[in-house]
Amino acid sequence: MARSLSSLTSFPSSRPNLSELKGLFWIPTGFLLGIYLFIFFHVSSTMKLVVREYPHQTHFYITPKLSSSFNNITSLAADTTTKYVVQVDQPKFIQILHVNNVSEPPLISTPLPEIIASTERNKYSSDDKNARSRRVDQEITKGDKWNKKQEEIFHDRNLFLEDYRQMNASLKIFVYPHKPNHPFANVLLPYKFEPTGNYASESYFKKALMTSHFITTHPSEADLFFLPFSIASLRHDKRVGVGGIQNFIRDYIYKVSHEYPYWNRSGGADHFYVACHSIGKLAMEKAVEVRGNAIQLVCSSNYFLQGYVPHKDASVPQIWPRQGDPPNQPPSKRKTLAFYAGAMNSRVRESLVGLWKNDSEISVHQDRLKTPYHESLLGSKFCIHAKGFEVNTARIGDALYYGCVPVILADHYDLPFADTLNWKSFSVIVSTIDIPVLKKILKEIRFEEYVTLQKNVMKVRNHFQWHTFAVNYDAFYMVMYELWLRRTTVRVY
Repeated sequence: MARSLSSLTSFPSSRPNLSELKGLFWIPTGFLLGIYLFIFFHVSSTMKLVVREYPHQTHFYITPKLSSSFNNITSLAADTTTKYVVQVDQPKFIQILHVNNVSEPPLISTPLPEIIASTERNKYSSDDKNARSRRVDQEITKGDKWNKKQEEIFHDRNLFLEDYRQMNASLKIFVYPHKPNHPFANVLLPYKFEPTGNYASESYFKKALMTSHFITTHPSEADLFFLPFSIASLRHDKRVGVGGIQNFIRDYIYKVSHEYPYWNRSGGADHFYVACHSIGKLAMEKAVEVRGNAIQLVCSSNYFLQGYVPHKDASVPQIWPRQGDPPNQPPSKRKTLAFYAGAMNSRVRESLVGLWKNDSEISVHQDRLKTPYHESLLGSKFCIHAKGFEVNTARIGDALYYGCVPVILADHYDLPFADTLNWKSFSVIVSTIDIPVLKKILKEIRFEEYVTLQKNVMKVRNHFQWHTFAVNYDAFYMVMYELWLRRTTVRVY
């Protein structure tokens, strides 16, 4: 029998029915969901190895001696061919990792060193830590009349007080010694007279440090090493001047690294210097290991620029020196909404003055005032810090001293003591792009909110004052606390 054409050309259907498709759908979906959950819990658990609630000290012990300096100790440890151990101490657990057989780093000569990196944290139970915190609070409250309401100006008040006490008890600094008859004693030794001028912070810090209990004459005890050269003094020294600072720093680091072993064993990572003049950011051009490895305590703390590294470096407040207790002017007597006066040396200032120079509530001036400067600070609710050549000026310190709430118009400014202080509790930070709506921003702050800001200014301003002899919690001690948070050491055995 002849087959029909339809029978010759028909094929059995291979398409599954709808119920079969629904069953198959859940197989890959469930598989992918399981993978997702595995990755999520794996990442959540391993993140505890590298993420902590608050930065504390990290110590790297390296042997043998490094052949050259290095900038990134983390990548260095990750690349070594020999075993290294990373120990992370958290309040309730300790993780120890052993890693072997990874690629050789480019900066270490053979034989490769063993690297042991340990992150130290206080090992107390929650009850012990609470009791310790209460004892610290009681001691400080008794000695310094610490107000509980100050808590809002800190990110973590209890942690600050606990660390502050430990810092006072244990932090040690070794200063490279120089005799009074040294040819550059004016650059390397502290001033014998009272520091003055716009960049006095640099001199005040060195003067206070050299007479403090933090100094040790035994390098083996030191957590950090101070490079005592003064950028401001070099700038005014006719033998050096602005054009010769880079050569001076290069030669100084060469001398230190060849006469002492401490720089070479760490590549300068446990060394620091202080500079308040903006020329400091250019001073290290011929000593890049200082900029890359050492802790830079600088007033020009612009994290947008390559020379400043947040969390490694620290911001020092630029403060015009004033003697005596700061004045108290209540909010009711501050009639001007906002005040600014200064030279027109940046687009930010030009924009500020150009837009608001004729306003009846915002008082801005493109030059020095004919009336006393402090009267305008005392009579204003808000005092504007507008970026000039650099992000920093002394105007924040001026505002705080006279009880005026700072308005900060300086993008990319790593504000002083930002690790500790909550700047939003005592200042108004405005992006420079919002200068045209500055008045609207300030007027929208309710009177109750302004009173809180102003009260916090009164509480926080003692942290922004220098003294001939350092006083607890003043600018010197706050800078020392910044060093305490960055006391990373790299030691060779």
